[in-house]
Amino acid sequence: MEDNNEIINKVAGSGLVTIDLETFYPEGERILFDIKPLLFQELILKEKDFREFIKNEDWSKYKNKFVGIICSSEAIVPTWAYMLLSLHLGPFAKKIVFGNLQELEIILFEEAINKIDFSQYKDARIVIKGCSKKTVPINAYLKLSNALRPIVKSIMYGEPCSTVPLYKAKKD
Repeated sequence: MEDNNEIINKVAGSGLVTIDLETFYPEGERILFDIKPLLFQELILKEKDFREFIKNEDWSKYKNKFVGIICSSEAIVPTWAYMLLSLHLGPFAKKIVFGNLQELEIILFEEAINKIDFSQYKDARIVIKGCSKKTVPINAYLKLSNALRPIVKSIMYGEPCSTVPLYKAKKD
């Protein structure tokens, strides 16, 4: 005799593949390095003083950190100063970018998405998970969905039990 009270998990049997961008979050501390305090009156880069700072700084404190370099003042900082700073951070930092922490995060996620083997999703029905504990830049969702579009059957956003349809491949 069949039990009519049996609970059936329709989501588990739906064939949906969930991608959680949070799983691609590169672990590590993010640091914003602002050149502004190194400027004379927060406006002028004095080469001699800047080079003295570079020479005396303990760069090891940036070991395994993700670093965004900015100048938060209206000063015009020569490109070579950012380059010199980057060259000294390079042996220690995991990643160095010119930009604020939001721009750093966008670049980190972009690099993580570029490493995905998208062939595993061929003809799949994808749900790109919406809620995460860590902040995922909107740009990462755009990049992922556009990378998936040419190879999947469909793309949805949200949770498997409550999705927003975004894309459905045309049938041949």
